[in-house]
Amino acid sequence: MQNLFSLLALLACVSSFVSATALTYKLTPNEKACFFTWVENKGAKVAFYFAVQAGGSFDVDYSVVGPNEKIIMEGTKERQGDFVFTAMDPGEIRVCFNNEMSTFAEKFVDFEIAVENEERAKLPSRQGTSPEQTTALEESIYKLSGQLSTINRNQKYFRTRENRNFSTVRSTERRIFNFSVIEGVMMVTMAGLQVFIVRFFFQGARKGYV
Repeated sequence: MQNLFSLLALLACVSSFVSATALTYKLTPNEKACFFTWVENKGAKVAFYFAVQAGGSFDVDYSVVGPNEKIIMEGTKERQGDFVFTAMDPGEIRVCFNNEMSTFAEKFVDFEIAVENEERAKLPSRQGTSPEQTTALEESIYKLSGQLSTINRNQKYFRTRENRNFSTVRSTERRIFNFSVIEGVMMVTMAGLQVFIVRFFFQGARKGYV
């Protein structure tokens, strides 16, 4: 019971050192949208993930700008990205998505910004527990946290693939339906034209006999 309490306490401490923002944003044509997060301490780890879930060719321009307008990273026509970088200075970090290259296609972008400090949480100790046991438990928990992060990234990847494949299926169905409608209209038009031509020939033949 005490081990469970210690585990929950450490997990609570770890979560208090991480601040994250996960959003889905609808990016309209010719729009540039920016989002902001604040880094308290120098050397903090910043994780940035994004994926275009639907719209156009599933690509978008992005940029990450740090304090003093210093460009940390940027890219053009990217479908998704998963980055981790160290903030060299405390201050505001700006993440921007640019859809100005698109004139009619709106896009849905999933993204997450997480800020994690370097400092590790301390596991509450109890009497009769050696430091080696406490350290082993801490390392196991941090390893478990890393594995959960890997699972989370894999889930995001498969979700993105599923959304893109579903969008492709819907696009294919729409094209097949449009092609079928056009084909039906052409068949009816050709049939009517053939009837008109045959009637024209017969009417011309009757007039010749008269």
